[in-house]
Amino acid sequence: MLMTELARSGTVSGKVSVSVARRRASFALSVLCGGHIVLLNTLEGCEVQSHGETCADLNISHQQGGGDMTHAYLEQYNKQGHTPTLNRDEDHSKHLYGYSDFLLVTVATNQTDGYKRFIRSAKIYDIPVKVLGMGEKWKGGDIRNGAAGGFKVNLLKKELVKFKNDKEKIILFTDSYDVVVLASADAILDQFERFNARVLFSTEGFCWPDESLASKYPTVTRGKRFLNSGGFIGYASELYRLLTSSEVDDTGDDQLFYTKIYLNEKLRNKHKIKLDHKAEVFQSLNGAVSDVELRFKGREAYLQNTAYNTVPLVVHGNGRSKMVLNTLGNYLAKSWNSEDGCLSCWDDSILLEDKHPSTYPVVLIAVFIEQATPFLEEFLAKLNKLEYPKDKIHFFLHNAVEYHSKLVEEFLSEHGESYRSVKRINPEDNIEEWRARNLAIEQCLTKNCEYYFNVDGEAHLDNPHALRLLIEQNRGVWNVPYVSGCYLINGSVIANTETRPSYAFDNLDPDMAFCSNMREKDIFMFVSNRMDFGHLVNADNFDTDKTNSEIYQIFDNRWDWEQRYIHENYSENLNPNHTAEQPCPDVYWFPIVTPRFCKEFIEIMEAFGQWSDGTNKDERLDGGYENVPTRDIHMKQVGLEPHWLEVLKAYDERIEGGYEAVPTRDIHMRQVGLTTHWDYILEEYVGPLQQTVFVGYTSPPRAIMNFVVRYRPDEQPSLRPHHDSSTYTINIALNRPKIDYQGGGCKFIRYNCSVTDTRLGWLLMHPGRLTHYHEGLPVTSGTRYIMISFVDP
Repeated sequence: MLMTELARSGTVSGKVSVSVARRRASFALSVLCGGHIVLLNTLEGCEVQSHGETCADLNISHQQGGGDMTHAYLEQYNKQGHTPTLNRDEDHSKHLYGYSDFLLVTVATNQTDGYKRFIRSAKIYDIPVKVLGMGEKWKGGDIRNGAAGGFKVNLLKKELVKFKNDKEKIILFTDSYDVVVLASADAILDQFERFNARVLFSTEGFCWPDESLASKYPTVTRGKRFLNSGGFIGYASELYRLLTSSEVDDTGDDQLFYTKIYLNEKLRNKHKIKLDHKAEVFQSLNGAVSDVELRFKGREAYLQNTAYNTVPLVVHGNGRSKMVLNTLGNYLAKSWNSEDGCLSCWDDSILLEDKHPSTYPVVLIAVFIEQATPFLEEFLAKLNKLEYPKDKIHFFLHNAVEYHSKLVEEFLSEHGESYRSVKRINPEDNIEEWRARNLAIEQCLTKNCEYYFNVDGEAHLDNPHALRLLIEQNRGVWNVPYVSGCYLINGSVIANTETRPSYAFDNLDPDMAFCSNMREKDIFMFVSNRMDFGHLVNADNFDTDKTNSEIYQIFDNRWDWEQRYIHENYSENLNPNHTAEQPCPDVYWFPIVTPRFCKEFIEIMEAFGQWSDGTNKDERLDGGYENVPTRDIHMKQVGLEPHWLEVLKAYDERIEGGYEAVPTRDIHMRQVGLTTHWDYILEEYVGPLQQTVFVGYTSPPRAIMNFVVRYRPDEQPSLRPHHDSSTYTINIALNRPKIDYQGGGCKFIRYNCSVTDTRLGWLLMHPGRLTHYHEGLPVTSGTRYIMISFVDP
């Protein structure tokens, strides 16, 4: 990479592709929503659709119960051993199913992503759940940033009235937004019974919120000492009496309330209250992350407490450990296994291929060009090729870089009218990045978009089906704390004022601010590595002061460089069954670079302009004398010699020894800053060709003479007969005979054989010394350009 999960309320996902083409970096796509690619299933068998990999057989039925309860029975047809998928649209606050004497009670006022994860984990282990407070206004204060949560105590107290005389009912109470259930009711009840307690609380290593009470706790020889209110289990009648033993305001602190009860020795003994010091039932992660390990038994993941050698049955990401819980939650509660991969990814997918394009969701694509970025032309072309109806796409673009203004203008002039609408912000508008991104969110809201697709200029969508697949999958695989570059947000997240994204927070960079805000709102961000969506380009070293700057990007963005500049038939040269063309004896012809490379290379040289004068005097050379001069520019002069020569991993600082004998009108690679780039091209692309025709030379090629020659009738039309000071020479035609110039070519005198119809972007390779005495034939009109390297393996 960039999917991400957001369920109905929203989630952010990013996809990190594992497939890497050559040396490019794949990026993560994010989806702020939930889902997978495959669908489902019948009672008779499992049917996998075109994008799927595995399938689960199940049946979900609903049966009305008494009062305000609804019982949902999940029947799993485990023919393939898959965990059943779950319907996230169910109102879990009204559902109770399972054991008559056991009930999991929680408090949640909103169906956040953390809540949905909690409900899923309870369903996985077939545990009955009662949700208190759903849809109500939260009255418990700022529980994230200080002492609060008394509202939870009062809701539970009210619920327990109906069980105040029930001595058999066992209540498991936990938080919901940051809790995952890890075991069945049987396992939890068995472990609880071993404590011989009427009420059992979870523990942690901090005495919070009142540190002064620490000394009043009973001492323990091993384990966590202090009560944590995020999880406890007990007999319903006992819990009722315990909760009604004192009062707490809605804005008071629930943990302090339970702590004071526990520290009252009389009450502690009366109600047989104990603490789970060694995480035998409850694992609180805050301050104890180093105590736990994710392990596997067979293909299923479980949590091991290595400090006390226990296997917790409920895990609570309290305090600052919520991101750790998100990581563990990727695997726990049968979310992932080594055979089937991500099982929780199979919830709530949709198939657009079953729908008419006129019914597809409306999407706002928001493009952000915040820095000078190489290969932006290809980036925009790939966006335009997305397989999604353009009349369903609103296009928003923020360009902060004047260098790209012409390209953006050309793109929108050609393609803008095909989109549902276009909104552009230009560099001269001076809109800050965070503000532009917030404006894009507002634009999505104004246009009633169902999805918001963020695509930064560095994120190339190589897969034309990327947008459709992300919408279909509806979520990602791995819950992560940070996504950027390319992600999809469900429109419901934007429509909800409580979850609406913002790119401003505490002077953070916009991407960091966005993620911080999403985490604060309990919106999960996911990435997916289930398929390859595209890759990221590296813009760190993109120098727009250079002519045709992308030519210099071979090191930073090799894959993109190859797509633009390497001949489409280059790889055929390396086919073992391929026979290279020989226009003359031991003179081989290979396609190597594209016409665009040739055009841009000439433009670099002409922009540099410091052609040698074609005389024997050449200050670029040691001694200043060239025996057989041409009118040329060396690669070093234009900064390209490293790029060309790195192909020769041993860069030789010896000055061009030998070539000076045959001066031409030229520009050397080092003059234009291309020395290293040219070296690299030689090693990576020319070396393999040489080994197909001149066997026995296996070490990397070295070339200390790399230059572009210009032939004109009024300057230097030809070159006298000579040997090259090389083992072999390569000669690349940079323009077209009989179109750009007349005459020209190379004659190999010993064989009386001439190559005059040179091919644009093709390379001639021939021995330099002894056998291939040759001359440059006269150019009669126009200008001929060739690229020359004298190579010694």
